[in-house]
Amino acid sequence: MHDSKTGQKDAYQMILEAIDTGTYGPGDRLVESELAERFDMSRTPIREALQRLETQSLLTRDGRSLIVASLDHNQLAELYAVRTELEGLAARLAARHGAPEELRVLREMATEDRALVNDPAALARANRRFHKQIHLASHNRYLVQQLDLVHRTMALLATTSLAVEGRSETALAEHDAIVSAIEARDEDAACEALRAHLSRAFETRLRLDAGKAGTLD
Repeated sequence: MHDSKTGQKDAYQMILEAIDTGTYGPGDRLVESELAERFDMSRTPIREALQRLETQSLLTRDGRSLIVASLDHNQLAELYAVRTELEGLAARLAARHGAPEELRVLREMATEDRALVNDPAALARANRRFHKQIHLASHNRYLVQQLDLVHRTMALLATTSLAVEGRSETALAEHDAIVSAIEARDEDAACEALRAHLSRAFETRLRLDAGKAGTLD
């Protein structure tokens, strides 16, 4: 049996990963006993993890039940506004501070991810890895911490914008432009390329959500 401290960490990461991978989506109810059985641990670390996720607004109350939160239009706009500013700064700092080895890894990711163009789920995972590498290359721990919080909230988006027809190809081209600017040590260009990338991602997300709304009577 896990101790409370270790169990809480494990339970938190496991539940967060289950939300991130779509095992639990917005509106799904999380039941303490079911989670304890799924993850083969006692209910105490599960309860502590659920409380932590609720504090972070990843879970919300529906009566007495805890459900996976969802983002409304305003929350989505606010999230992308913050993400765009922070990631633009990360790209700028990566161009300034990134080690040659880190930049080579970024280039390899941008190249290898082209093989995933027809697999939106795999490309979404690779996309998160790509952005995380830029965060780390910024060499600013406080910025990385804030971006971790932002990307944790991104897990509440039930679908990836990369599933929209044509978005995968354009997103990968945008990744190439970001890496090229970072490799050139052009801080302004790196920042602008990253901001433009997220602007197009946000626009795609809005169109995706509008399409869903359009299917309702």
